[in-house]
Amino acid sequence: MLEVKNLKKRFGSFEAVKGISFSAGKGEVLGFLGPNGAGKSTTMRMITGFLPPTDGTAVVCGHDVAREPVEAKKNIGYLPESAPSYRAMTVADYLRFVAEIRGYKGSEAGDRVAAAIEKARLGSVARKTIETLSKGYRQRTCFAQAILHDPPVLVMDEPTDGLDPNQKFTVREMIREMAAEKTIVVSTHILEEVDAVCTRAIVIADGEIRADGTPAQLRAMDPSGRLDVVFRKLTMKEEK
Repeated sequence: MLEVKNLKKRFGSFEAVKGISFSAGKGEVLGFLGPNGAGKSTTMRMITGFLPPTDGTAVVCGHDVAREPVEAKKNIGYLPESAPSYRAMTVADYLRFVAEIRGYKGSEAGDRVAAAIEKARLGSVARKTIETLSKGYRQRTCFAQAILHDPPVLVMDEPTDGLDPNQKFTVREMIREMAAEKTIVVSTHILEEVDAVCTRAIVIADGEIRADGTPAQLRAMDPSGRLDVVFRKLTMKEEK
């Protein structure tokens, strides 16, 4: 359902992403792991069509993001880093706005909003303005807009960053509940995310893929069997 082919991104003389290729299918939760500055968010933005690649492409459900952007984006739900939204709106009004932008009208729009609120566990704050909510609820509001159109591919950039343990648990539960029916890509630098939700993980550093495998396969790359040790070996530069 998602195929990424030799994606590259250059900003002037700096090459942020240096030829990323991978594929992910239905029922897969793919962790996209790397330290800060590794190229994770840049790759996610290219996959979702928010940033044009210098080279390469992403194909979503058979639609090339560059050549068929509208059709590709119909099949993508995107939770960007920092969960942007219109914070002067209430949760319900914001989701109704998103539904209308996506072309839903009348009772169908209402049904979509109600379903998204239920799946994101937002019932208790649906009539509150987003700016008054905790970070966890703001994250879940953006999660709700990402799943409102029930997309087959869901891309989430740092979905639990900065959340407390209870909020992380709730977001991970929501991911697990949808995993069987979707292709989910979770970009993160939090290693515990791999054990919590991922069926497979890609490790990226300096804009390049360093490893790709199941959590067990990644652990097997070091005698300690510890994911943090493997991660450091693959991504940490020597300080000079």
